[in-house]
Amino acid sequence: MTTEKKGCLAFAVCGSFCTLEDALGAAQALTAQGWTLLPVMSFAAQLDTRFGTGESWRQRLQAVTGQPVLDTLQAVEPLGPRRLAQALVVAPCTGATLARLAAGLSDTPVTLAAKSLLRVGSPVVLAVSTNDGLGASGENMARLYQRKHYYFVPYGQDDPFAKPQSLKADLALLPAAVDAALRGEQLQPVLLGQRNA
Repeated sequence: MTTEKKGCLAFAVCGSFCTLEDALGAAQALTAQGWTLLPVMSFAAQLDTRFGTGESWRQRLQAVTGQPVLDTLQAVEPLGPRRLAQALVVAPCTGATLARLAAGLSDTPVTLAAKSLLRVGSPVVLAVSTNDGLGASGENMARLYQRKHYYFVPYGQDDPFAKPQSLKADLALLPAAVDAALRGEQLQPVLLGQRNA
């Protein structure tokens, strides 16, 4: 674990419940590198599912980050204007969140956090996790590639046979993607070859 502080990131989780465990691991990796994380939860991530309760995910995210979860529009709006975070990481970023971002909607804590950071020119780093990445979400991803300050964690198909439309970011590459985004650079976003989930 490093003692050198790198700065502060907003770290948002959305309702791709099967990848929340991996997202918490990615948050731990960032904190181990010296980042302070301000946790943000989408409305969907706060729901109870077969993968766990919203409250348990909240408690675990707070334990990893050491910060209270920001889960309202009012709580996330100051992130950019007050320069509370250098960037926003959305991990996992669901198809629904991609659609909202592509349409310019800011009606959830995560999408308003993005708007708040974008308005001051800070990067938004998306770690996609969507079952329709090669379907409907693909168009939204293409739209976001064309916009300033959006960056993607490298991704590929997580199970091309059972879920042929599904895309999932490689969260092991998240720290490198954040560092690149802060330099204004996009890592090669598409991972070639079959991936293991």
